[in-house]
Amino acid sequence: MSVIEEVVEKIEDWKGKNISIQPLSGGLTNTNFKVEVDGVPYFVRVPGESTELLAIDRDNEYHNTKAAAQAGVAPKVLHHVPEYNVMVIEFLNGKTMSKDILNESGMPTRMAQTIKKLNQGPRFFSDFNMFRLTEYYLHLCKERHIRIPDGYLERMSTVGQIEKAMNVHPLATVPCNNDLLAENYIDDGKQLWLIDYEYSGNNDPTFELGNTCQEMQFSDSQIAEVCAAYFGEAVPDRIARMKLNMIMSDVGWGLWAAIQAKISTIDFDFWGWAEERWGRAVEKMDSVEFEGWLRDVQR
Repeated sequence: MSVIEEVVEKIEDWKGKNISIQPLSGGLTNTNFKVEVDGVPYFVRVPGESTELLAIDRDNEYHNTKAAAQAGVAPKVLHHVPEYNVMVIEFLNGKTMSKDILNESGMPTRMAQTIKKLNQGPRFFSDFNMFRLTEYYLHLCKERHIRIPDGYLERMSTVGQIEKAMNVHPLATVPCNNDLLAENYIDDGKQLWLIDYEYSGNNDPTFELGNTCQEMQFSDSQIAEVCAAYFGEAVPDRIARMKLNMIMSDVGWGLWAAIQAKISTIDFDFWGWAEERWGRAVEKMDSVEFEGWLRDVQR
């Protein structure tokens, strides 16, 4: 039997019922399925190969997915099969978002409002820090001889500058998803839902905001709209924190993509993604605005 079939067999509530399993497209780390049990749909995700190397803690993910559901922004966890690291989740009848849709008028405000709802919910199991995750990924790449983008190590001093500047006036950490690319938003016509809590943890909220702005490639006016919708106004120090975290988003997730290029069995150009992200990070570090962002977060 396949892993998904073994998982289905393990769930007592489903025994003797009519079951159909349908693969879903879209996952970059795992394999996703829609499982219908006597006509009722469920979402089931089977972890990909070697995902523990990507610093995914499945206990953390399980706890945080339940907490996010309690906050009212994530679907409920209905079954847990820990020996397979599998959760059976409420199936959302909604539209998976794309970058184009989330760039439409009014969407940055809706995104910020949903993120704030998550951030104000129950505290998560553990913390998330992109500076520490970047160090871990770099160590893994060195240990396993994984190719990284050219010039990466030479820029680590700049990453150190960013962390030092942001630590002058640190923000209190809040529960964050930390990986809000377009496909992790679902719109059911009434609200936006946030899914996939593999990298979730308590974090600076401007990482959450900056990361999702970077994923959507938002303009300066859209970034200001997100900031105003979240904080009440688009003030320079908050914008600067978001901009520096946009850099850190590409620095860290670019390394993630380089590791995936080595270990993943999913058909996707991870190396191309790593180079694209690193190119964007370097462009921002070399921009005329960069020194201003460092100054603004320290004021």
